Amino acid sequence: MKETIIGVIGLGYVGLPLARLFSTKFPTIGFDLNQKRVDALMAGHDATLEVSDELLNDAIQNHGFKCTANIEEIKSCNFYVVAVPTPVDVNNRPDLAPLTGASETVGKVISKGDVVVYESTVYPGVTEEECLPVVERVSELKYNVDFFAGYSPERINPGDKLHTVEKIRKVTSGSTPEVADYVDAVYNAVLINGTHKAPSIRVAEASKIIENSQRDVNIAFMNELAKIFNAMNIDTHDVIEAASSKWNFIKLSPGLVGGHCISVDPYYLIEKAQVYGVLPRIMRASRRLNDGMGAYVANQTIKCMNKKGVLVKDAKILILGITFKENCPDIRNTKVVDIYHTLEEYTPNITVYDPWANPDKVKAEYGITIASQLSTLNSHFFDAVILAVAHHEFKDLDVQRLVREGGVIYDVKGVLPRDIIDGRL
Repeated sequence: MKETIIGVIGLGYVGLPLARLFSTKFPTIGFDLNQKRVDALMAGHDATLEVSDELLNDAIQNHGFKCTANIEEIKSCNFYVVAVPTPVDVNNRPDLAPLTGASETVGKVISKGDVVVYESTVYPGVTEEECLPVVERVSELKYNVDFFAGYSPERINPGDKLHTVEKIRKVTSGSTPEVADYVDAVYNAVLINGTHKAPSIRVAEASKIIENSQRDVNIAFMNELAKIFNAMNIDTHDVIEAASSKWNFIKLSPGLVGGHCISVDPYYLIEKAQVYGVLPRIMRASRRLNDGMGAYVANQTIKCMNKKGVLVKDAKILILGITFKENCPDIRNTKVVDIYHTLEEYTPNITVYDPWANPDKVKAEYGITIASQLSTLNSHFFDAVILAVAHHEFKDLDVQRLVREGGVIYDVKGVLPRDIIDGRL
């Protein structure tokens, strides 16, 4: 068998860590349309912080890893991996444009005998019904005759330094039994905990979509409980701690559900289910409930302010954190902006502080100007402070000194000392 030369298309949160890992065992080239992104990576820095400068430079200097925006440079590859986003549109319907574009790229470079593996999260059938016909059309090659395919869903958890890509057990699949074995062997060559070989591409696609849908439903249940217990003046976290003393209780916490996975992926299965005449009521209800939690937090904060006699109109409010999760610069689909916009109806004096987020990206994406230095807040005394993201910097922050006497502290994440807060989710 000829040497495996890997080309990874899409160098974001998923593609770059995978490409870097593959480069330790195989000749690997990363391809991305964003030339600035490519230049930064080749200079040895990953702005997403998913790959450390040390690992990235080691891959470049010692393993020959290369990133490029020039399609000609990936024509020498014979094992292509597509790792591009799968977003939804303004109506929460699947947007397959990035996948279609990446498939066109593959079609321009793929040769006879090559394999293309998709990692992007999709509903069952997308790889074979939507992507591969594009590859066939552009390449003028026949699927499963001239070239072959696989699907191995990504399981990257942005900001997670424990479950890194080499430690993740990955699902693999192939368009023929022989290709399935080959795809499985390539991934097994770099993974510490091995793989699970699914019987078909559609099974592999389905397995990924339910991973995040399950979490969405479970978190929605906890968010509903939080609303119920808050109305009863019972601390939700105390209830969860008590219930988790039972051996088979699944311990989860309420919270904001943002990011590019849990808050997006269920829509792909919801859309496809309806094509087959199935109305996914639980999944749709979970999405509605979780999407409304930002506004709920803002209204709970206002309720706390009213109880303490803090005037809401034109109040000075500080929101700590805007990324979609802790210790991560990812701002995609963050629900903290829903807190901001709900409060904006009452006051223009809202400050957002986040040491992890890129201010330029936040401004471009959401039109919100954020503070990235704590020193800019030292002279402020806010009427209310909302801890929205549990960055490690915030856990040791003296939040009380940022609030005027009689002001409100609301803790979305349940990490602040209970005796200093006025409410928590």
